[in-house]
Amino acid sequence: MLEFGRALQRKFRLEAGVDFINHGSFGAAPIEVLDAAERWRERMEANPDHFLRDVLPDALRNAAGDLARFIRADASDLVFVENATAAINAVLRSLDFKAGDEILINSQSYGAVRQAVRYVCERSGAKAVEPRLAVPVAGPEQLVEAFANAINHRTRLVIVDHVSSPTGLVWPVAKIVASARRRGILVLVDGAHAPGQVELDVPAVGADWYTGNCHKWLFAPRGCAFLWARSERKSLIHPLAISHDYGRGFTAEFDWPGTRDFSPWLAVGAGLRFMEQLGADAVRDYCRELAASAAAKIARAWAQPMAGPPAMHAAMMAIRLPDALQQPGATREAARRLQSALMDRHRIAVAIAAIDGALWARISAQVYNSLADYDRLIDAGRRAPS
Repeated sequence: MLEFGRALQRKFRLEAGVDFINHGSFGAAPIEVLDAAERWRERMEANPDHFLRDVLPDALRNAAGDLARFIRADASDLVFVENATAAINAVLRSLDFKAGDEILINSQSYGAVRQAVRYVCERSGAKAVEPRLAVPVAGPEQLVEAFANAINHRTRLVIVDHVSSPTGLVWPVAKIVASARRRGILVLVDGAHAPGQVELDVPAVGADWYTGNCHKWLFAPRGCAFLWARSERKSLIHPLAISHDYGRGFTAEFDWPGTRDFSPWLAVGAGLRFMEQLGADAVRDYCRELAASAAAKIARAWAQPMAGPPAMHAAMMAIRLPDALQQPGATREAARRLQSALMDRHRIAVAIAAIDGALWARISAQVYNSLADYDRLIDAGRRAPS
């Protein structure tokens, strides 16, 4: 069995001298998975006509079958998309909203999701409802209550995170979904960070639609994500690019969005095999324990709170930055500047988020990380970047 930690970095093309503790943003595919994608591209380029017309349809459905088995779903209910943002847009822009309808998100929703909701609301007259969730979060019941209290007879769609992007909190999605569906409300789960980071049985979540990225904790190349739909909801949804197979059903419409590089989708099996070689349970346990240990070490050194209790996290955790690194306004732009400064001046790749008027560092743990990877961040937090 391969050893976790820095010894495993040789399996990735990560730049030497950088502390990569932000796997959650863009992922990092193992070399063998990138090689598998390249083999698919070579096969396509050798005979594009034959590959795209005759090879691709079955190959794509086989890849969907591999992924569906991992998330305990039926392949006929699953399609590939470029990323979770594309899937969420596909759902939002397929549904018909009208003036007076409400779309329920929350103050921790991913920025791109918020903007997509804003777009459809501006065009339809619907309203975005965004209950504020104070951080630190005390426990999962706080998240359930926030949604339950915001739902009313005007709520048409609920979009709930499985793993929150800014904080890394793992949400009690099954309870939130059940509460909404009892009242006849459609639910879309934004599981961008969930596949591989948490054990996943997508149909058991109970949502109408579920999307997840494969380029994070499933080790696939970037540009690989999925959209799952409950059987009776598939006919409502169409891809962003309407193409030749419009009207021929869920999988047919999404499988051919037009000419593109399909290699990230076809290489998902290589990512799953890499994870299975390490042991999916072992990967999740290692990343969860490392994230908890690193976050506790950082929080103690900075004398700052974490975004929630360790039991509500998996492989990502957020810690409030100390005063030395706080900036006036704590805006998204301030977070971006600080994130760039930490890379440029300290060679640290870490996510910085603006939450409730303060800047927070969201750390990630992946199989190539070890506890020492977080030490430079601790030191940087004790002084302003210089």
